[in-house]
Amino acid sequence: MELHDVWFVLIAVLWTGYFFLEGFDFGIGVLTKLLARDRQERRVLINTIGPVWDGNEVWLLTAGGATFAAFPEWYATLFSGFYLPLLIILLCLIVRGVAFEYRAKRPEEKWQTNWEHAIFWTSLIPAVLWGVAFGNIVRGVKIDADMEYVGNFGDLLNPYAILGGLVTLFLFTFHGAVFAALKTVGDIRDRARGMALKLGLITAVLALGFLIWTQIDNGDGKSLVAMIIAVLALVGAIGAIAAGREGWSFALSGVTITAAVAMLFLTLFPEVMPSSLNDAWSLTVTNASSSPYTLKIMTWCAGIATPVVLLYQGWTYWVFRKRIGTQHIAEAH
Repeated sequence: MELHDVWFVLIAVLWTGYFFLEGFDFGIGVLTKLLARDRQERRVLINTIGPVWDGNEVWLLTAGGATFAAFPEWYATLFSGFYLPLLIILLCLIVRGVAFEYRAKRPEEKWQTNWEHAIFWTSLIPAVLWGVAFGNIVRGVKIDADMEYVGNFGDLLNPYAILGGLVTLFLFTFHGAVFAALKTVGDIRDRARGMALKLGLITAVLALGFLIWTQIDNGDGKSLVAMIIAVLALVGAIGAIAAGREGWSFALSGVTITAAVAMLFLTLFPEVMPSSLNDAWSLTVTNASSSPYTLKIMTWCAGIATPVVLLYQGWTYWVFRKRIGTQHIAEAH
């Protein structure tokens, strides 16, 4: 396996980690309006991700940085062609981080309500746009012979990509509801389980349609295996949450995300960004990659730094592993 193939796999792993971890972050943000009945319950939900949400976003920074260094042509075409949706995602992530930190800085109800609205919308919008973006990457976009995107924003809003956006929204919200059930106690835990079950059924219908569409258009034997794993894991996650086994449900919903992302990258390889105008103009792991020397240096750096980051983040989740409920929330001043 060539180094550019290795880095294609590593970037796929980074995106998988991001969607697995940030997925339930987004889901919790959406659930602050759908699940929580009052401000105290919203504080419970926000506190379930309070110690980890910013660490989860590091996976996005690492995926973007790795793409820039390992596949500069892919990075340039992707970030210039998808400039508007990626800018919207970036702005949402900035406002979302500020909202988490500023919400409790003042006691006025209007102040806190406005920041809670911000948490909801800046969780929902990226959850949709990431699905739209990856749907277009897999489907193919208008790339010319100079490796430049020549389409417009409207071209990105096609039925396949919009379905992808709905899948990521419902899948992340389901993932978040399972996480809420796993991390809370009392009435909110029971309602989180019930909501996760409903969301899971909707997610299953949408995801099955999207994955079958993907398999028919671009799939092969390997992607078919990944699709089957994703579907079975999602069914298992729904069954586990119905049985009150939140831990198993969360693990299986994570497998669903992992297998679904793996399927998308398997349908891409050896391309990284297909051209819908001419197959010869598609970006591949060969024509979009950096020099072998650059990839070699990156591999050494990643081999040293990655285990440290994984150990630290795993330790963080272990430290903050206990459940919380409304009884653990102090009265507001």
